[in-house]
Formats: sequence, structure tokens, C-alpha cells
Amino acid sequence: MSLTSEDADPSEQRAAARPVAANAQPNQVTFNRLELRRILNLYGRMVADGEWRDYAIDFLKDRAVFSVYRRASEVPIYRIEKDPRLARKQGMYSVISATGLILRRGHELERVLLAIDRKLAVV
Repeated sequence: MSLTSEDADPSEQRAAARPVAANAQPNQVTFNRLELRRILNLYGRMVADGEWRDYAIDFLKDRAVFSVYRRASEVPIYRIEKDPRLARKQGMYSVISATGLILRRGHELERVLLAIDRKLAVV
């Protein structure tokens, strides 16, 4: 029994038309859940202190960027970037200031965020 185009399941046709790639590269770089939790915890503390007001997340083809703003109309005061191409070199995480200066770069997000994470100091 042969199926005509009217009898065929549309989902099977789409699956057959889709190329199967065993080594498919993702078309964008993203932060995983643990990375986002760490970044948003820092963001929440800084908002509570009145330092930061807004943020933006960009998932690009070659890197993921979390931008932090003091006001929504300004340029970001900090950018937290994840660039997997640098994973075996200087580290894929970096914190970049508004002037473009790389404040810290490394392999572990926790240590890189210490450049902008101010802990409570006893006075």
C-alpha cells in the first residue's frame, strides 16, 4: 500500500525534509542556567544597593553578552561576555567596562565576576 501526498502525515514530511547533522553547531551562544543564576544574583544585589537599574541580554552567533546599565538611556557600564572561542586561551568569560577596558578575563565565571562584585565591608 503506497501513501499519496494526501494520506501522508505532514510531520513526517517535515522531518524527512530537514537535514540531519550529527555535528551541528549551535547558531548562537547562550548562558546556561547556572551562569544566569550567578549573574542575576549579582544584578539583584546591585539593584537593591541602587547601583544598577537595567540590563540587556544578547545571544549572538559568536558570544553571549549580559549588559548592565545605570540608566536605560545610557551605554552599559559593564558587559559580562561569554566567548567560547577563548575557552582554551585566556578564558571564555570576561567583564568589560564602559570604555572597553577588559577588567578581568578567566575560565570561571565566579572569579571573573569578583571584578565588579563588591561584598559588604565592615566599617
